[in-house]
Amino acid sequence: QVQLVESGGGLVQPGGSLRLSCAASGSIASINAMGWYRQAPGKQRELVALIITSGRTNYADSVKGRFTISTDNAKNNLQMNSLKPEDTAVSYCYARRSGMDYWGKGTLVTVSS
Repeated sequence: QVQLVESGGGLVQPGGSLRLSCAASGSIASINAMGWYRQAPGKQRELVALIITSGRTNYADSVKGRFTISTDNAKNNLQMNSLKPEDTAVSYCYARRSGMDYWGKGTLVTVSS
């Protein structure tokens, strides 16, 4: 089992920045990939950014050039710059291990003036 706990969400003005962090615990030795998904009101959950054990990253087109994902030991970080109102969503930390998907409970990101 893998437990994921997010932190760093909040309210920010358009053009601002936020840094999300996700702390993984439990059976983390064989995690293949970590990342972030988000779900805006009335929309389906979508991939934001993913990083696999090789270091390769994958970003949604809507966040390329603005968001950066990184890992630090058992932590997964998402630096979000130049935030837009359409980035408002609940962001979920994600991990994949041995063919199973794990999710955090989510943290709300609100971009509004």
